[in-house]
Amino acid sequence: MRCRRLIGMTVPHTMPKTTAAFFVQAAVAFAISFVAALGGIYFLPLDPWPRLFLGVTFLFLVSSAFTLAKVIRDQQEAATVRVRLDEARIERLLADYDPLNTAN
Repeated sequence: MRCRRLIGMTVPHTMPKTTAAFFVQAAVAFAISFVAALGGIYFLPLDPWPRLFLGVTFLFLVSSAFTLAKVIRDQQEAATVRVRLDEARIERLLADYDPLNTAN
């Protein structure tokens, strides 16, 4: 377990690791579903304009899914105890160090 140093204290830095097999499985599943959906749209018996509309809509769906996943991950990271402790320590450090106070 790696540790990092913050304001004279050692804080354990534990990030859950995904295995290589899980990463490969997720990447392959994404690639297969992406290609299958685009292939299905391409081979639909439609005129080009409705087909292009479905293709663009599908690409927008994929990009918004990535954005949603990132937002959820960021909210979970912000809610962890470690992050809140780090923020409290920084707040205390800033409160203790006031450059405008001449009594220090």
